[in-house]
Amino acid sequence: MAESVLSAVPIVENATAAAGINAFEQAWRHMTANYTRFQIATYFSAILHFISYFLICTPSFLFQFLPFMEKYKIQREKPVTAANEWKCLRLILASQIFIQAPFFVGAYYFCELTNMPFSYEAMPRWYTILAQCFGCLVVEDTWHYFMHRALHHRSIYKYIHKIHHNFQSPFGMVAEYAHPLETMILGMGTMWGMLLFANHLIFLWVWMFVRLIETIDVHSGYDIPLNPMHLIPFYGGAKFHDFHHMNFTGNYSSTFTWWDKIFGTDSQFNEYYKKKEEEELKKEK
Repeated sequence: MAESVLSAVPIVENATAAAGINAFEQAWRHMTANYTRFQIATYFSAILHFISYFLICTPSFLFQFLPFMEKYKIQREKPVTAANEWKCLRLILASQIFIQAPFFVGAYYFCELTNMPFSYEAMPRWYTILAQCFGCLVVEDTWHYFMHRALHHRSIYKYIHKIHHNFQSPFGMVAEYAHPLETMILGMGTMWGMLLFANHLIFLWVWMFVRLIETIDVHSGYDIPLNPMHLIPFYGGAKFHDFHHMNFTGNYSSTFTWWDKIFGTDSQFNEYYKKKEEEELKKEK
């Protein structure tokens, strides 16, 4: 009896997976059959971005109400306030309407110019999409490092990038809190990878989702040990970027740590945590 039950488990699992894939296929075919390419590329993309952004922000928002998460907060002496969250939310909503909306209209024309397929049959394999997303992260990180560092130049910092640094102790929603010019300048890094790798609408959506997960994670304000994002080689994470908000100088990369290592712009970060570790060891003794 036990053997028959165990032998049935893989069958049930395979059936469940097949049902999930079949449901996705049906939903995708229904979408492409009942909506125009313009509606899919603009309205659907905008809705997906909006829902994904606030959905991914939810954990870091809830963490402030969970006492056991306090030990993972990086800047514990600077708690998140309702006033700061409301201030951030207002600008984010305005950005979604006035900055993001035109971007998705542009995405439609990009799809048309490149004759990008939307059909289910032309959809690439999942591992191809993930490889393309990793390539996009590398491209975006390179662009972000040099443009972000340039935005910190004393001649222009106070006019553009200073807005993002209104929050010295960031929280997830701060990820897209920025001056419109900064949104466009740094946002171009997201587009370069699309120009190189885009071969289907599903890639654009997965890449958008991956990029949101990354940028919201590094702004979360929490350094969680069991974070699957840390499986990515050379991933900086919240601890790395949080120091940038606290220090204003160094750690300019968005995702990886290599550009900061190459140019030595992570030296203050390394010195700070080395000193912090030494102080903790003294306390233990």
